Amino acid sequence: MAKKRSKIRSEDIRGLKYFKSLRNLIERLHSVGTARDKAGNRELHMDQYCALILLWFFSPIVTSLRGLQQAGELDKVRKSFGVGRASLGSLSEGVAVFDPEPLKAIAQELFDQLPDISAGRFDVVGQRLTAVDGSVVKTLARVARLAWLRRAKGALHGYRLHTQFEVLRGVPNRIDVTPIKPKGDDSERAVLARTLEPDRLYVTDRGYEQFSLWNTIVRKESSYCCRIRDNAVYDVAQNLELTDADRVAGVVKDEVVIFNRGPSQQIKPDHPTRVVTVAATAHRKCGTHSSGPACDGFLRLATNRLDLPAELISQIYRLRWLIETFFRMFKQLLGCRHLLSTKQNGVEIQVYCGIIACLLIMLYTGRQPSKRTFEMVCFYLSGWASQEELERHIEKLPQPA
Repeated sequence: MAKKRSKIRSEDIRGLKYFKSLRNLIERLHSVGTARDKAGNRELHMDQYCALILLWFFSPIVTSLRGLQQAGELDKVRKSFGVGRASLGSLSEGVAVFDPEPLKAIAQELFDQLPDISAGRFDVVGQRLTAVDGSVVKTLARVARLAWLRRAKGALHGYRLHTQFEVLRGVPNRIDVTPIKPKGDDSERAVLARTLEPDRLYVTDRGYEQFSLWNTIVRKESSYCCRIRDNAVYDVAQNLELTDADRVAGVVKDEVVIFNRGPSQQIKPDHPTRVVTVAATAHRKCGTHSSGPACDGFLRLATNRLDLPAELISQIYRLRWLIETFFRMFKQLLGCRHLLSTKQNGVEIQVYCGIIACLLIMLYTGRQPSKRTFEMVCFYLSGWASQEELERHIEKLPQPA
């Protein structure tokens, strides 16, 4: 029989004075979702809910929705956050009326405060390197467990986080939440197509290999570097000469190509396209639990940037794996491996609270979020580490590249 968890006590929640700045940051959300509350009876407002979510991120003692509800009953928490007593029902169901868009605007404001980072050898790109990928998360609430059972046709239900990650800054600039099933308007390609911005170089894997998407990116005055299938069909229009630097980087071919239309591709690229082929470790996918897609020993990278050295294209694609590092940090450190809400609004609110937590760490420390730094910030906010100890930790961190 599982041991019953102890109820959270007032003395377990420390360091609340450090959350005052967070409260000031999100107090503008107080009126969100109150349009239909003519009688003024709402007990839980969006700013209070977000404050509790941020407390959950940074307080090691709070690990569940029930723990969050118990913390909200404590006088210290209620005084610091201006939160009234909220039932589990209020916490789980109230998010249905909360619009996550104003929270996204706060995240964007914090993102804009980050200092510009010198791109070094990537300055020549002239566009923001943006890795794009998706990751699946599941809900923590007990009532959602049935939604994760496989149905007769094998469908699995949950949420997918479509993430655009600024590689050189080390944080996402946006995350869009859809149901887990990536079809139609919820597919990776469709989500990216409707959220494109100018002056970016989107770095993507094979799931984004679609000629119409590439055309849309170019029309948006952005660029792409997309890994394509091993059996992609194209004609070589021009072989470009390799430099010594290209060969050192593992580049074996650099070609301007003309793509042939495949059965799922109704149109061709409407712009000059280049394929850079890079040597890689061969990998054969064996079974459903094999790590990573199959690879015949070469990475084929399609791009519209004919002006960049081939070796730089290969280095740009390698940076895409930083988004995988972010997903690991986001899920394991910020508690987003499981989500507290079963509703899409609630998922988006928690995700953007997580982004705000990452941005606050970056703005405070001047470094990219890491496991150790996140732990130290938690210790500091919980009163377990002094400001001097936190500052000593920050001083030892490597300087941004």
